[in-house]
Amino acid sequence: MSLENTINQDIKTAMLAKQEIALRSLRAIKSALLIAKTEKGASDILSAEAEIKVLQKLIKQRKESAEIYQTQNRPDLYQIEIDEALVIEKYLPTQLTHAEIKVYIAQIISDLQITLIKDMGKIMALANKNLAGKADGKAISEVIKTLLN
Repeated sequence: MSLENTINQDIKTAMLAKQEIALRSLRAIKSALLIAKTEKGASDILSAEAEIKVLQKLIKQRKESAEIYQTQNRPDLYQIEIDEALVIEKYLPTQLTHAEIKVYIAQIISDLQITLIKDMGKIMALANKNLAGKADGKAISEVIKTLLN
C-alpha cells in the first residue's frame, strides 16, 4: 500500500476517533504529498525517496518551529509542534541510533581514506544518499565532525 493510501486510511480513522493532533498532522502530510506531485517536473506517482524527503521536511519544519516557541516561552505551541512531529515520524523508516550512524560513517571515512574536515562534503553526499530516511542530516553532520576532529 502506498504512503498516500495509508495516509488516507489513517485520516478516516483519526476522524472517527476524533484525534485532533493526528488528523492535523495527517492532513499536513497529505497536502505536502499533493504539492510534491504537482510541482514542475514531478510525476503523478512519487517515489519512496521523494515521499521520505517530504516527511523529513515536515518534521524539520515542526522541530524548528518548536525551538522558536520554546525560546519565546510558548509551551502550548511548542507541544503542538512536537506532537505533530511525533505523528509524522511514524511514517518514516526506523531511524538509526547514534552508534549505528557512527559505525556507518567510520566505514565511509576508512573506505574513502579521508582525514581532513574539508572533505566532509564527500562523506555527507554518500551518507545522505545511503541513509536517506534512516538518519537526519544534522545527526550525520555531527558524527562526521566528531570523527574527523
